[in-house]
Amino acid sequence: MGRSFGAVNERGKIQVTDSTKFPTPIRRLHEALASREWLDLLSEVINIPNLLPDEELQGGGIHETGPRGHLDVHVDFNYIKERQLHRRLNILVYFNKNWQEDWGGAIELWDKDVKVCHHSYLPIFNRCVVFETSDISYHGVTAVRCPEGQSRKSFAAYYYTIEAPAHWTGVAHSTIFKARPNELMKGMVLMPTEKLARSFRKTIRRLKSSMKPNR
Repeated sequence: MGRSFGAVNERGKIQVTDSTKFPTPIRRLHEALASREWLDLLSEVINIPNLLPDEELQGGGIHETGPRGHLDVHVDFNYIKERQLHRRLNILVYFNKNWQEDWGGAIELWDKDVKVCHHSYLPIFNRCVVFETSDISYHGVTAVRCPEGQSRKSFAAYYYTIEAPAHWTGVAHSTIFKARPNELMKGMVLMPTEKLARSFRKTIRRLKSSMKPNR
């Protein structure tokens, strides 16, 4: 069983990052996307030298979103502090045969102010989307409206470098969500409330941890 998501910004998704649980074809895809040959090709084509895969698939792996699921517009976390890795590139591969346009689930690529959606791609079978990760690479997934019994399926892999990118400010951040222009209620009420609730839960966990007696 994978991790499930039910927050305001990301709902109805299940994620599996443990490669030992992947079906054989997905495991082979994972291995191919982490191979040195593929990394060298990506580095040359995208012009980002010394790309590294993430064997732990932090945030990646198999993603499956059912009816009424969604993923709001966001920029991804930019740094893994424990391993001192800078996130540089996302690759998404879709597995959805006969996906219908009115089922939604399109990946959108937005401008830095989340005012203009420059590109939108349906998650059709064998489609692959690759884009650079930066502090302005806002992207999201439109609401999934597929019938019951169907789901939006994809595989995500993220690439890193030890070297900092030219745009690195020295400030590490987690995933940052922004509301679309037509999501005023979400942007002004729901998202701030969710952020406050997460901060409160984190504070409670920290307090509980500090109160545990040392053995």
